[in-house]
Amino acid sequence: MQISPSLVVRLATPEDMPAVHALIVELAIYERAGDEVETTVDQLTQDGFGPNAIFELFVAEWEGMLVGMALWYTKYSTWKGKCGFLEDLVVRDAYRGKGIGQSLFEAVARECAERNFGRMEWQVLDWNEPAIGFYKKLGATLDAEWLNGKFTRSGLQRFRTHP
Repeated sequence: MQISPSLVVRLATPEDMPAVHALIVELAIYERAGDEVETTVDQLTQDGFGPNAIFELFVAEWEGMLVGMALWYTKYSTWKGKCGFLEDLVVRDAYRGKGIGQSLFEAVARECAERNFGRMEWQVLDWNEPAIGFYKKLGATLDAEWLNGKFTRSGLQRFRTHP
């Protein structure tokens, strides 16, 4: 979708995965977790475009250069049914303030609306004031009531069954 003469938001292709991986690394560094990225270009390609694809991806090009992405997937709510979960929204630092992030966010929201999903969800770090302001400006509700729980790959190993 041509947003402006300089900006195009479109579905990603497998050929975009090296640039997408670079955006993921850039985001991890921004979020003070640069050494935690384990995902590879090959894994992204397989997981996004293989026979059992598990995510969807919009990318943003500014004057032909890939500068942003919105990676999301369908999840299920026992109360609302199908929902969209925006895993990551990333725009290269030098391209922020041009409406790219909003265009990517709206592309995911529009797709969730078209599919009649019960809601769209995402997370934002409590210290990321620019992102918090961005979501509030769009009219989003940020929930301070729910805490996020997780197990890392090593934590999950406790649950493996051994013969």
